[in-house]
Amino acid sequence: MFQSLTLALAGLFGLFVFAGNLMDYDSNFQFVRHVLSMDTTFEGNALMWRAIDNEVIHHIGYWGIIIAEGVFALLALVGAVKLFARRNADARTFNQAKAWGYASYAVGLLVWFFGFIVIGSEWFAMWQSAIWNGKDTAMPIAILLGTFAVILAMHEPTTGDAAD
Repeated sequence: MFQSLTLALAGLFGLFVFAGNLMDYDSNFQFVRHVLSMDTTFEGNALMWRAIDNEVIHHIGYWGIIIAEGVFALLALVGAVKLFARRNADARTFNQAKAWGYASYAVGLLVWFFGFIVIGSEWFAMWQSAIWNGKDTAMPIAILLGTFAVILAMHEPTTGDAAD
């Protein structure tokens, strides 16, 4: 049951992030625009050739983030309901329902670890910006999602399981 709870909490977080990005599109768009254009990184940065100044690309990138966050939330919330509904099922049936959670955590790690930390922080040197730096926010989210994925993978004995 703890596995469905952590998945539900992750889904609720994803839903709030998704909704917030839609409701406050411009504020969050500015974040993406500044990171991709690298306009607040260190002066004389030798990595400036990586900067993208095309606003259409900024919007496409931001919509990609929003859609991925929505998919993350949907997978997590559906997975939480499926896990909870199968909490008294045999181990095989319960474990099959975990696929939604694994998919959700994979999407979440793609957004917050790969997207924000690998691409944003390292490729676009977001870590150099004192203003538009999401690395310190994204890292704990990625760690938490990884931890939740480990919790999801843990075996929960069900009625009829042999004692270890």
